[in-house]
Amino acid sequence: MSTGNDKSLFQADSLRSFCEGIFISCGMVPEDASIVADGLVQSNLRGVDSHGVMRVGIYAKRLKMGLVNPRPEVKIVRESAATLLVDGDNGMGQVVGVRALELGLDKVKQSGGVYVGVRRSNHYGAGAHYVKRAVEQDVVAFAYSNAPPTMAPWGGVDPYVGTNPYAFGVPAGGYPPIILDMATSIVARGKIILAAERGESIPEGWAIDKHGNQTTDAQEALQGSVLPFGGPKGYALSLMIDIMAGALTGAGFGPRVNSLYDNFEEPQNVGAFFQLIDISQFANPAAFKANIDRMIEEIKSSRRAPGTEEIFLPGEIEYRTEEQRLASGIPVEATTVAELREVGRTCGVDIADFVSQA
Repeated sequence: MSTGNDKSLFQADSLRSFCEGIFISCGMVPEDASIVADGLVQSNLRGVDSHGVMRVGIYAKRLKMGLVNPRPEVKIVRESAATLLVDGDNGMGQVVGVRALELGLDKVKQSGGVYVGVRRSNHYGAGAHYVKRAVEQDVVAFAYSNAPPTMAPWGGVDPYVGTNPYAFGVPAGGYPPIILDMATSIVARGKIILAAERGESIPEGWAIDKHGNQTTDAQEALQGSVLPFGGPKGYALSLMIDIMAGALTGAGFGPRVNSLYDNFEEPQNVGAFFQLIDISQFANPAAFKANIDRMIEEIKSSRRAPGTEEIFLPGEIEYRTEEQRLASGIPVEATTVAELREVGRTCGVDIADFVSQA
């Protein structure tokens, strides 16, 4: 069904099933295909379309080219009482990330706190997908991943670090969990990609061109560098994430993390890093979550600045978007629908069999 603005609406379950069919056709086992499809559709549900089903085409392409292992043997390389180093065997990033997270969640209940490093992985999607899983088990979670270099060091011109994302999850009691999921750039590069696909300009301050000049042209921005949030502060955080997820784990770092879209000769070698904290080691989980509820209520009821209708907690807008899209459907750009239909055709999976709105 068209929304009247060059988008179509899809029910989450149908869209998820279609994506699963694509990944199964690319050699993945159903369980792993479900993990990737769920991660993508969850992003669309939360309104983070830059990490949603628009990625299906490039994922399928890399799988079919043999650049990603469709059936990885994710294994522990090194382990201590509170650490895990996990080798992803060049599997899909969401599969490797979820397997590593599960290993960490099993361990954190024994150790109270655990650090999980991941190497030889691929684009791992939205960090919220991981920390949401952790908070369901009364665990506070941090998730980092590095990415191909698309951001210059502060004051530089040539990209060296990625938009290296950071996610943080805290469970609440009667309210949705607090979920922070953000890139260290002022905007996720996927939003610039979307603007380029739509032929739209981008706001000033998002990016520089290949010569180091500010630009509002999305295509020029993709040839140049996105800018960090907070100037040198965002750059510094991106660098630290690259160190933790890349240099520390043995994954790629800086220019050694290969491009998802431009390098079709080598695996990406993306790294990730999780920090997990068992709340019960510090406080009664119910009491802790009651305190978080109290914080939420105090923040929501605090005085608002002129022109502000409501104060939000991290992840609250995405939670409301998810509820709305579960009820009314996920709007998908016409260009993405066309790409999904074509990917389905090449994979022998007819989108019409899964999504009547297509």
